[in-house]
Amino acid sequence: MAELTINSAATLAEAHRALDAMWAKHRYFRMELKQAAGTRTLSQNAALHLFCAWLAEELNAAGYDMRKTLKPGVEIPWTPASVKEHLWRPIQEALTGKQSTTEITTVEPTVIHETLARHLGEKLGIACPPWPCRENRRVA
Repeated sequence: MAELTINSAATLAEAHRALDAMWAKHRYFRMELKQAAGTRTLSQNAALHLFCAWLAEELNAAGYDMRKTLKPGVEIPWTPASVKEHLWRPIQEALTGKQSTTEITTVEPTVIHETLARHLGEKLGIACPPWPCRENRRVA
């Protein structure tokens, strides 16, 4: 039996069928179960990109281009990609040790968002947009 990820009723039913088949064939096997937070969902990925767009909009509207926020020199407006790379990812790496957003668990985006919101509020006086959810989704 290969490793199974059970995260829905359908995959649970698949695991039951696989266990039944192994039992019928071998009448003996050993198995190890682990509970772990799954990686972020497609919905959370969409929420992350929407949040980055909202935050880029807020920073630009408040006059905090990348130059004022990160480095003096050339005026560079924020984009969703630059928010993700220069604000989100460094906090993600510091908190989780994970470089890619594809590796974070379903719980970690909330912790990263809270840390980023606190930082922007304390250092820049910027009200960070809320984490996107069904109730507050708007077009960026």
